[in-house]
Amino acid sequence: MITSSLASATPVPIILIVDDTPQNLTILGELLKPQYQVRVATSGEIALRVAQSTPRPDLILLDIMMPDMDGHEVLHRLRESSDTKNIPVIFITAMSSSEDEELGLDLGAVDYITKPFHPPVVLARVHTQRELKQARDRLSEQNNWLEREVARRMRENVLIQDLSLKALAILAETRDQETGYHITRTQMYVRILAEKLADHPRFREALAATAFEMIVKAAPLHDVGKIGIPDAILLKPGRLDAEEFSIMKTHAEIGAQAIAKAISEATAMTGDVTTEESAGAFRFMQIAKDIALTHHEKWDGSGYPRGLAGDAIPVAGRLMALADVFDALTCRRVYKPPLPVEEADRIIVAGRGTHFDPDIVDAYIACRERFAETAARFADIETEVL
Repeated sequence: MITSSLASATPVPIILIVDDTPQNLTILGELLKPQYQVRVATSGEIALRVAQSTPRPDLILLDIMMPDMDGHEVLHRLRESSDTKNIPVIFITAMSSSEDEELGLDLGAVDYITKPFHPPVVLARVHTQRELKQARDRLSEQNNWLEREVARRMRENVLIQDLSLKALAILAETRDQETGYHITRTQMYVRILAEKLADHPRFREALAATAFEMIVKAAPLHDVGKIGIPDAILLKPGRLDAEEFSIMKTHAEIGAQAIAKAISEATAMTGDVTTEESAGAFRFMQIAKDIALTHHEKWDGSGYPRGLAGDAIPVAGRLMALADVFDALTCRRVYKPPLPVEEADRIIVAGRGTHFDPDIVDAYIACRERFAETAARFADIETEVL
């Protein structure tokens, strides 16, 4: 019963016969009707309309010699339409020269049937082209499925990567009392700045292609080195003294060294890092390392841990520097209340050319409203200690 049900559900192949001679339509129609659903057209214009109708023909038998629009022109128009370009066409012709056959095949015909008709030959060629069409359709369906599956798995892998990175960043932040939405806000601030600077001559190369998204995705790892800071310092409920602050500053080196070690060990395991996938992954990790190491560097060279200045500071680190400072200013810390956005804005602008890259500050000024909106949208929930 299952077999018969499936068989009855299988559509009967549709053959469109295009010929202006009633005798030819009758002969071919009677020959094909036992196995196929037959449609007929007596002109090229009618044939094009029928071919566009639903359900579309599975195969077209097309006479070459027709008035007004010959078979070659009909085939040309069929191939121009996305709806009909894949319908196989067998030419019907009384001509037998190789030049005629070459012209038809060049236009996209799959075969020829010559007049007068030989029923076994007609049936064999129609059957062969139908099987080939079915095989092509199955292959196309499989390819479409594979493309969708590859796209799905790529989206899944990207999501897993993003969640893993976020989890690692949150793990570092949970050891700090200054948590909340810090990771989310700073990542969004970096994106806002990068979007504004993407076409800037000084930043176009650094933010081109996949580098833009890599910088944004790596931003949450900027403080991953805090995992290596002792609790007595990291969790101290007040300002750090000079010695404690010196230890706290080592989180930049600790984070960079951890990422560098991950790169080194992964390189040793992978071996070949020249593939596109490997190169992209290692480039991302290098960007993450740059952010972890240099987000406390200052434009005038007075930052830490290396005292880098100007363009020696990677672009990713410069973007993160402004994002991190803005967030620190506008959020509560154990040693200070949150500053109003207007006051943070004044401090950021005052740091143009000393703490921050001047062009990045200009980008911030142009986007200060988006910064304020982000700060308000992802504000930390104030909790009262009883």
